[in-house]
Amino acid sequence: MTKLHSGSCLCGSVEFTVEGDFDGLFLCHCTSCQKDTGSAYAAILASSSAKLNWQTGAKDVATYTLPDKSHARSFCAQCGSALPILKHEGALLTVPAGSLKENPEAPPVGHIFMAEKAGWDEKLEDVPKYDAFPG
Repeated sequence: MTKLHSGSCLCGSVEFTVEGDFDGLFLCHCTSCQKDTGSAYAAILASSSAKLNWQTGAKDVATYTLPDKSHARSFCAQCGSALPILKHEGALLTVPAGSLKENPEAPPVGHIFMAEKAGWDEKLEDVPKYDAFPG
């Protein structure tokens, strides 16, 4: 049975499905992903075989490709949320893990681009944890 994953942007104007399996969940630490997310890394699901279908809001999907680099991202033109993108002439689908409506079934399989890791992304297991914004 083929797996069907569903997702959306934050505002809900773009909804999509991904039909098929993911090859892995990767945590990308490259500086471009840091800029994209405003965080230490991007959590991305990758697949060389799954099919992406825009259910609603395809007109609101914008794409930016960094000049002279292989880095590209798709996002909602309304709210800016990261969205899936086909890369390498359609050979690789990458899906922001947080854009899915369900939790990915598999844990991360690897950290990538560690040479570009953010300096403040160290010993985070030692930092206090809260269920909501502290204060």
